[in-house]
Amino acid sequence: MRKDRFLTTGDIADYCEVTTAAVLKRVDSGKLPSFTTPGGHYRVLRTDFRDFLVRHGMFVDEGFFGKGQNRKRILIVDDEPAVVSFIEGALSLEGEYELSTAYDGFEAGHQLAIFEPDLIVLDIMLPGMDGFEICRRVKEDPKTSHVKVLAVTGFATEENIQRILDYGADDYLAKPLKIEDLKRKVRELLFTGS
Repeated sequence: MRKDRFLTTGDIADYCEVTTAAVLKRVDSGKLPSFTTPGGHYRVLRTDFRDFLVRHGMFVDEGFFGKGQNRKRILIVDDEPAVVSFIEGALSLEGEYELSTAYDGFEAGHQLAIFEPDLIVLDIMLPGMDGFEICRRVKEDPKTSHVKVLAVTGFATEENIQRILDYGADDYLAKPLKIEDLKRKVRELLFTGS
């Protein structure tokens, strides 16, 4: 199997020891996110495949996904799929991060326990448990208090910014996000301890 950013349905079938037809069934049902190449072939982001395995309680071979290569782990939490894709795309281009995603507070808590991120890119306006509460819980728990939190918001009022910083966020960015600002803040938080 290849160490590329994208996997073929054959790569996934080999990993899971199933047929390509079984993989295509998951792709067609939408359970395994994918895209189609101009030639009509399916491709799956390595991070989407890992998320799929975790969600379904399947074995995750960390060597296959890059753990042990000293790559920093980033959990992206936002309820807007387009924003998650934007952040994931921008950070995956760096090639030095292992990424995982969550779309609500419950999923974020689950991923926090399993994925053990070094940094959370966290939308503060989420349905259910909002980003403020997630941030507070992360920073108050001795097991996760070391995790850096980069808050992102489409409502960057002084009150919201002060509130998320008071809850323990290490920094923030206002939406719409700019790729260079995002990359710079992530690098500062992960590598300079800002």
